[in-house]
Amino acid sequence: MISPLSSATSAVSSFSVKMDVTANNIANVNTDGFRKSRTTLQEGKNGGVEPVVDQVDTPGLSKLVSEDGVIREVEASNVDLAEELTETIPTQRAYEVNLKTIKTTDDMLGSLLDTIG
Repeated sequence: MISPLSSATSAVSSFSVKMDVTANNIANVNTDGFRKSRTTLQEGKNGGVEPVVDQVDTPGLSKLVSEDGVIREVEASNVDLAEELTETIPTQRAYEVNLKTIKTTDDMLGSLLDTIG
């Protein structure tokens, strides 16, 4: 059985990766040809949480661009800004909950050590 401290620590690390991936997607929303990535969270080998990052190969919308008098078709990024922003809220809350778990576990261990010592 994994300890609450180990579980919460791996979750905080995983949610941090998830937020980094989302931030990268948002930063590249206007980058032509950019393909967004998605983070899924899986149970780790020893319990806990492990992030898995995959690129989403769905094509972006096509648009016409004029450069030096030449009109050409380019693929926009496949990032949906509304989807990315709504994804940040539950990720942030989960991150905060796991930080609270770490603090509570630390407080309990401190109290136990005070009682023993």
